[in-house]
Amino acid sequence: MDRIFRRLFKQHFGAPPVSVLEIAGDGSARKMVRLVGPNMETAVGVVGPDPDENRAFLAFTRAFRSIDLPVPEVYAVDRKAGVYIEEDLGETTLFDAVGQARQADPDADFPAAMLPIYRRILEVLPRFQVEGGQAVDYSVAYPRAAFDRQSILWDLNYFKYHFLKLAHIPFNEARLEKDFRRFATFLLGADTRHFLYRDFQSRNVMVRDGEPWFIDYQGGRRGALQYDVASLLYDPKVGLTEPLREELLEHYLGELEKRMPVDRDRFRQHLRGYTLVRILQAMGAYGYRGFFERKPRFLQSVPQAIRNVERLLETGFVPVELPEFRAVLETICGSTTLRKRQPAPKPGLTVYTGSFSYKRGYPDDAGGHGGGFVFDCRAVHNPGRYSEYASLCGCDEPVKDFLESLPEVEDFWLHVRGLAEHHVGAWLTRGFSSLSVNFGCTGGQHRSVYFAERLAAYLRANYPSVHVVLTHREQDHWPDRDLAMAQMAGATAGATEPA
Repeated sequence: MDRIFRRLFKQHFGAPPVSVLEIAGDGSARKMVRLVGPNMETAVGVVGPDPDENRAFLAFTRAFRSIDLPVPEVYAVDRKAGVYIEEDLGETTLFDAVGQARQADPDADFPAAMLPIYRRILEVLPRFQVEGGQAVDYSVAYPRAAFDRQSILWDLNYFKYHFLKLAHIPFNEARLEKDFRRFATFLLGADTRHFLYRDFQSRNVMVRDGEPWFIDYQGGRRGALQYDVASLLYDPKVGLTEPLREELLEHYLGELEKRMPVDRDRFRQHLRGYTLVRILQAMGAYGYRGFFERKPRFLQSVPQAIRNVERLLETGFVPVELPEFRAVLETICGSTTLRKRQPAPKPGLTVYTGSFSYKRGYPDDAGGHGGGFVFDCRAVHNPGRYSEYASLCGCDEPVKDFLESLPEVEDFWLHVRGLAEHHVGAWLTRGFSSLSVNFGCTGGQHRSVYFAERLAAYLRANYPSVHVVLTHREQDHWPDRDLAMAQMAGATAGATEPA
């Protein structure tokens, strides 16, 4: 592929590049490189394996540039190979710019320095939607010409199969499908005649010389205005505050009214629905990339996405009865496991350890490389068989005392410790970044929790340079431990009192 990149670069600049540098992937199947010429001229080379997606991007780019929208110029194309080179907009995404501004202003809820660029983005967005919507050829839109009922149901089912099922959220499928259809009908009551950018979020806006430039609109199609503004304002990777969202929404509506009449009350009513469907589509992507493909960085956005869903539920949701849908969302919002902030990767070795139930399947590989151990604790005698321990877990002293009274527990632990020590030592020597050591039992509550806790404490005490991440996957399904401990304490006190 380098040969094609070099040929296209020479075709446009008159000389071949002196270097071809790979650009980190964005989660799609496309490959991107940065081409640098002898006079430091640069271009971005793209290999798009889907010809329909390439056709949409190239056609939309021509249309947008014809009305002076800030999108990259395409320099040269090899359609047969699915390769093109385009203008290099630099390396700073809106997401990066927000992160840099937060470092400079760490005490602010949101860095004030970023407000002008957000306002500028929301001034350009109506141009994409209204003027761009009149300029593009929707016949090349991919995979559909409009964000219609089928598209909405695809997004909702993407959320169902790649987030709900992989996160083990219970639901009644027939009732949920009925609510999905009713929800789609409500959404399609909005004005759906305009260009819908589809992925209008912080990683798809580049910041160059203080101005926004826009990329990755190849999934665009005809649709509702609310979807894109929801995508930007409720981007979980950024975490705008609610007052700031309201201020920016008002700015957007003012700009939109310069181009068309707007019924603000009706717009806001549908905005809540489109905000929800956009958040759920993103959560489906996080689930697919994080749970299925085992790329843990995608799960770092889940807690903020849940907070956004919670906010929508608190402010009235949508004016349609959706009982099963609401119940599913409330279950997600009530999950301490899903709301737990995922640690960002740290330099050095991270050991991911935790407990799980075999009833709910094997744990995900948080490290993303597929290595490590899964220990089956079911050969150890189960404290959960006894009523006094049934509501407790392996973190609680009575359960720990019970297990440590069993000779088999120490034998099991010595084998675990020996293997863990061997691999941690080897991984440190070889400079590896992650190791997974998980423990499973029947319910993921007693034996597996005990051994995961014990290993985490041992590694922290004996390997201070190692980062240890401990997760009890089934914690949301444990009984009320505080009540059980109180009852046990009361029973003990009663037994020691004189008759």
